Amino acid sequence: MRLLPAVAVLTLLAGCHAATPSVPSSTTYELPPRQVRPDETALKLPPAKNGDTEFTLLGLAAGLSSITGSHTEFPAKGQFVRLRLVVTNTGTSSVLFDTKKQLLVDDKGTAHRPEEQAMLIKRQPGQFDLGHSVRVEFDLYWDIPKDVKPVALRAFGGPTITDMKNLTGTDIKL
Repeated sequence: MRLLPAVAVLTLLAGCHAATPSVPSSTTYELPPRQVRPDETALKLPPAKNGDTEFTLLGLAAGLSSITGSHTEFPAKGQFVRLRLVVTNTGTSSVLFDTKKQLLVDDKGTAHRPEEQAMLIKRQPGQFDLGHSVRVEFDLYWDIPKDVKPVALRAFGGPTITDMKNLTGTDIKL
């Protein structure tokens, strides 16, 4: 009888020791850091949304006098601006994403469309289907006057069930 309490305590201690808590799994993906390109400034901005598309701006390069592709060098009429970004579909349906709709707003309030030749030379995507939970990283290029500075991206995420025309963009300050 005197051993019964000691056995009970040892059993409890053994049970507690065997039930050590497991290490919780991470709730985020751990992506390895990458080197910022020599002509680029890393942007540390919170993600912004337009419709079902989330925009994360990664890097900005302005004042580029030309760009070079695999087959040509292309001079800017003013200055090239390059923006590295990630778009992610946070909705439940696909989104038709169009890089040509993404506008760069300068410090004088003018909105500029992407430079199509620069996008082609650098082999960046045009219009594409952004599926549910799909994440795509790419560059956008604009050719803007030399005397202005880029201040915002007017981002258009694409048509959604509640906004089929997607006429209103979201301004993301650079």
